[in-house]
Amino acid sequence: MAPIPYDQRDGFIWMNGALVPWRDAKIHVLTHALHYGSGVFEGARIYDGEVFSLTKHSERLHASAQILGFEIPYSVAEVDQACRDIIKAQGLAEGYIRPIAWRGSEEMGVAAKHTRINLAVSCWDWGSYFPESEKFKGIRLCMANYRRPDPATAPSRAKAAGLYMICTIEKHRSMDLGYADALMLDYRGLIAEATGANVFFIKGETIHTPEPDCILNGITRQTVIALAQRRGFNVIVRQIKPEEMADFEQCFLTGSAAEVTPVSEIGDYRFTVGDITKTLMDDYSAYARPSARAERKLSLAV
Repeated sequence: MAPIPYDQRDGFIWMNGALVPWRDAKIHVLTHALHYGSGVFEGARIYDGEVFSLTKHSERLHASAQILGFEIPYSVAEVDQACRDIIKAQGLAEGYIRPIAWRGSEEMGVAAKHTRINLAVSCWDWGSYFPESEKFKGIRLCMANYRRPDPATAPSRAKAAGLYMICTIEKHRSMDLGYADALMLDYRGLIAEATGANVFFIKGETIHTPEPDCILNGITRQTVIALAQRRGFNVIVRQIKPEEMADFEQCFLTGSAAEVTPVSEIGDYRFTVGDITKTLMDDYSAYARPSARAERKLSLAV
């Protein structure tokens, strides 16, 4: 059965302070963000009716907007509440939530200082980001052609819509080649991230992950690092050369949508889905879900 198009679903979307019928939540074709990429967004999972790390996501949304030169007309607390309101309106216990802020249609051209800053929050049922049949045996990645840009040429610390253009290109290319995703290098030729997730490698009991100096320092990434350290694993954040993948034994991706996903292959390199990866998958699943976190009495300083 074909999926329901996202503009043809039912329910509500929170938009500029009001709950709007889902199919009526529209913008004009001359919206500045559509033409110039002047939008920022967040994505988070909903577990047991609650958004994981909600305030951290709302804070990052504000920070991303500031990097792009505009201010969201709703406070972090108000964004948090908008998320809670739309989850309640949709009656959603499990799923995904997407707050997005963007410049409107009041001006057209590169300059857009007088455009309205809009905010919308939508949520929907969304299962595994990668096919379940592939996820637990490790997904396969190819190497991307495009690279993550130099921070001097793009606002790489913002979760900005325009930065995902090359990610869509590479995601589609990987799928056409029979892979689940692509691993991107940065402007220096060092390992950066997948198209929508951070990457980790394991050798022995040491975990390695790239320095987030030109990529997003993911909230899931930060959580998994803390969970690994809580287990006593040594986590090294550093610059990683592509050829080092020959020496790593395990690999996994992290992200709000991807959660913790093991990787079995990246180009010519092979990895096993080992015990450390499985442990962190389980630990993250428990920590992200309020009921499981309470049962295990888990707490972290992230």
